[in-house]
Parts: sequence; C-alpha cells; structure tokens
Amino acid sequence: MSTSLPHSRTGQNRALTLLDRLEREPRADTLIDAISSGVRSLPLGRGRDVLHGRWLGHPVHPVMVQVPIGSWTSAAVLDLLPGRSREAGLLIGLGLAAAGPAALTGAVDWAELHHEQQRVGLVHALANTAAVGLYSASLVCRVRGRTAAGRALGFLGLTVASAGGMLGGHLAYRQAAGANHAEDVPHVVGEGWHRVGDVADFPAGRPVRRVVDDVPVVVVREAGGTVHALAERCSHLSGPLSEGTVTDGCVECPWHGSVFRLSDGRNVRGPATAPQPAFDTRIVDGHVEVSLRPPEPEQHQAHDGDGVTRSPGERDRSGP
Repeated sequence: MSTSLPHSRTGQNRALTLLDRLEREPRADTLIDAISSGVRSLPLGRGRDVLHGRWLGHPVHPVMVQVPIGSWTSAAVLDLLPGRSREAGLLIGLGLAAAGPAALTGAVDWAELHHEQQRVGLVHALANTAAVGLYSASLVCRVRGRTAAGRALGFLGLTVASAGGMLGGHLAYRQAAGANHAEDVPHVVGEGWHRVGDVADFPAGRPVRRVVDDVPVVVVREAGGTVHALAERCSHLSGPLSEGTVTDGCVECPWHGSVFRLSDGRNVRGPATAPQPAFDTRIVDGHVEVSLRPPEPEQHQAHDGDGVTRSPGERDRSGP
C-alpha cells in the first residue's frame, strides 16, 4: 500500500514556484544595478536614514503604504454604492498623492538589498507603478464624467495593487527584507560569561570574529585596552562586521555601510534600523570573556582601570 500523499498536498504552490524562479533569474541584474546605483547617489544626506526608518526602529515603507492602499480599498467600497463616485475619486486622489513618498521610502530600502530580493522588488515596483497608472486614468475618467470607466479602472487598479502587495509580503516575510537579522541572538546565547580568547588574540583596532554558543561575535580591543563585543552578523542583512572597518569607536558593515557604535551596538547610520546586540566584557587572567548585555533603552558603561568594560553594577558581581 502506497504511503505517498496526493500531489495536491505535497506539491509547492504554483505562485511560490514562479517567485522562486524570479529570485534566481539574473537577466534584469544589469538594470537593477543601474537603478540601485542611481538611488544610492541621490543627494539625500541625513534624510536617507529618515527614509530607511532608523528613527522608527524598523523600515518606514510599510507604514507609508497604508495610506494609498487604505484609500484605494475604501474607494472600491464606495464604488459599490450608487452615487458615491465623487467621494471615491477624492480617495483615489489621496492615494495617488501618498504613493510618491511611499515609493521613495521603498526605493531607498530596495537599493540596499541582495539581488535575489531586488529581483522580486523590481516586479513589486512595476506592479505598483501600473496600479498608479490605472488609478490616474480612473481619476481622469471620473473628472470627465465617464463614471463607469472610472470604476472599472479603479477595480483593475486595486487588483494590480493587491498583486504588488503580495510581492511585498513575499519580500518581507519569505525573503526577510527589512527584518532584524540579529533578533535571535538573545534567544541563543546562554547566560553567564564566555571566554573568547587571550588578550593577545585581539590586535588593537582590528575586529576579530569569535563564536559564542553558535552565535558569531565581533570583538574589538581599543588601543587603551578597553574591549568591546557585538553580535557579528549585521542586523540589516547579516553582513560580517568582522570584515568591516573600525573608526571613531564604531564599526561599519562591509556590505551596505551600516555603522554601529562599539560601546553599546547602537546603529548610528543606516540602512540598518535595529541595533546590534552588545556584550559586556572583562579580562580575567589575561583572557577576554563576554556576557550578553540585557537590552536597555540606554546603557551607560563603567570602565575599570584594568581595561574591563562592564555595565552598571557589574563591578560588584564580576569578581576578580
């Protein structure tokens, strides 16, 4: 007797199969690279981090898209009612006005992704652009008194925008674009102190990779002897901070340029929107030990004369 399950229960969803193929399709990479370079070269200054959502703690793009999607969905409901085309048109106009800022926040995030994510993101953007075109045409038809055509174009625009939203969900949840890639660290690293090497193993000013409970950690010893340790995989897209550069008390990710403060892991420059988990450090008999620091809004450190970095109260319990 066969124990195999019916194909309908074991086969992958066709839409996922198409998306998997899209992720692996490299033919648009030249165009993607050109657009990404153009977005990264925009003279946004500090506004770039605002668009990334560093101030919010996560990408701002999902917040921005609520306005056009909500407006267009509400317009579709009104279009199902008699005599409400004018109100539906106002909502469509509001959605169109909000689409530009939403697209800009999405573009600056998209420009800092891996190619697999950018390929899906490009189609996501094309779908949303098509939706904007359809809604623009719908608004023009309504202004000219062609209400039936305006409604039809509005429903078509909502369909295309929904497809674009599905692609955006795939980016966020299947491909983890915009997710905090260091969130798991506090759930994996055990409590207590962990020895990561001798002091001599850490040349001053150079990031060194170590592993604590299967979690990569980057350790940096300053010239004055103070030792810092952060989770090594960048919270943006898991870039290797141990291969980055150390400057002015910060480490810069080599992949997309996120900058984190060594003393507490705070992200001082995006595209990362989440900080790095930080470790308390101490030196015992010439050995460097680290202990995961509990997350706090602000962490003020104390430095002992022996170069040990400890959180408040740590000097009372660390021992010799």
